[in-house]
Amino acid sequence: MDSDKPQAEILSFPKSRKDERLLQTVLNNMSQGVLLFDSDARLIFCNQRYLEMYGLSQDSAKPGCSLRELLDRRIKSGTFSGEPDNYIAELTDGIAEGKTFNHTVTLADGRSFSVSSKPIAGGGWLATHEDITERQRSEERIAHMARHDALTDLPNRVLLRERLDHELKRVKRGECLAVMCLDLDQFKSVNDALGHPVGDELLKLVGDRLRNCTRELDTVARLGGDEFAIIMTQMQQPSDAATLSRRIRDSITRPYLIDGHQIVTDISIGISIAPMDAMESEPLLRNADMALYGAKADGRGTYRYFEPEMDTRMKVRRELEMDLRKALVAHEFELHYQPLVGLKTNDINAFEALLRWNHPTRGLVSPADFIPIAEETGLIVPLGEWVLKTACFEAVSWPENIKIAVNLSPTQLNNRNLLNVVTTALTESGLAPHKLQLEITESVLLQNTFATLATLHELRKMGVQIALDDFGTGYSSLSYLRSFPFDKIKIDRSFIQ
Repeated sequence: MDSDKPQAEILSFPKSRKDERLLQTVLNNMSQGVLLFDSDARLIFCNQRYLEMYGLSQDSAKPGCSLRELLDRRIKSGTFSGEPDNYIAELTDGIAEGKTFNHTVTLADGRSFSVSSKPIAGGGWLATHEDITERQRSEERIAHMARHDALTDLPNRVLLRERLDHELKRVKRGECLAVMCLDLDQFKSVNDALGHPVGDELLKLVGDRLRNCTRELDTVARLGGDEFAIIMTQMQQPSDAATLSRRIRDSITRPYLIDGHQIVTDISIGISIAPMDAMESEPLLRNADMALYGAKADGRGTYRYFEPEMDTRMKVRRELEMDLRKALVAHEFELHYQPLVGLKTNDINAFEALLRWNHPTRGLVSPADFIPIAEETGLIVPLGEWVLKTACFEAVSWPENIKIAVNLSPTQLNNRNLLNVVTTALTESGLAPHKLQLEITESVLLQNTFATLATLHELRKMGVQIALDDFGTGYSSLSYLRSFPFDKIKIDRSFIQ
């Protein structure tokens, strides 16, 4: 062997029996399998760990046996696969050139070994076999976790993008795919009312149902929170996405039973199509997200395809959201009051506080335009607190027989700080509790009857009146009327008709 080639130092075995036994003890207690071959590819030494790793007997690896004989015995034991002659030629050629020969062995039982054969002076080599099964499994788990959602084990946003980029290459060859963004309706209310463990279990069940609705070649991902996404590939026509959306809604809307709670939810879906709407992953996802907002704006529980004008509407909405965040600090909100008249006496007995936004450039903004945004962003909580305090301060100077009615959104009622907010508003304003009437809708009672009723009873103990607003618009269940002694029920016109 050329002197300028890298070589390991020559291994010198001890000459005394005592030293030899000591070395044998050390080598046989190593965690690695160790083999030493001479320049003729014959075995000089094999430790006990190597025999254990491959299930061989002492007789299978006696000094003097050839590498080919050793491999034949491993073939019989089922711990070597491949062509032994090619393996030997590749190994010995590398050793002859002074190169370290590294490779990984994976056995039928799933174990993996890292094998390194390093040349030594004189033409032989030292081989070490290390069990890397657990390390490899740990690396695989880490790699899996990096691309999958920890709660549902669905692909996460990273893997979704990778698969979408891959599938778009097929679109460029003439295929068609859909990207769908999905959002559970009123999921925050479930979380607030029943707790995060119930919410997490709901997300797992929703993930399972989405998987069952799709094909193996499709991708279902969780983007975070209650947001999911689907890549529907190899579509025949864009209407296939609508068919899948209907199938998803039929599945998702079936009741869930979690920890004794029956939960009913719905889902909103936005759809963008490649190649019609975009040919890159980022605009496709963005367009599907805009279509999702369109579905939610249309009343939730439906699906919408992306339309170019949605981009313009979304920009307007984003501007409105940014303005809304500044509006409370800038004192742009004001209360208008709608009188409530008793039919028998024709006298005004209360005023209902109506929130209005006096935008510096847009003028009066309709509550239908900004209240849903406030609900989605959580701004409804500080905004609702302002409405309550302002209404109480104004109503304190009214005649004794005239009450003030204030609407509570579901988000406000689920806020654990509500009792403190109401108490503070009454105390600071000096308004008598019996002059305050809080109005809630039927939908609030659907979310968590026990927690909601407990809050309502606490408010009643304070002397505050509770009204059920818009009865008949959605659920119209008389059981709600029996569940709490409401002071007033406002029946919606559509119910009477």
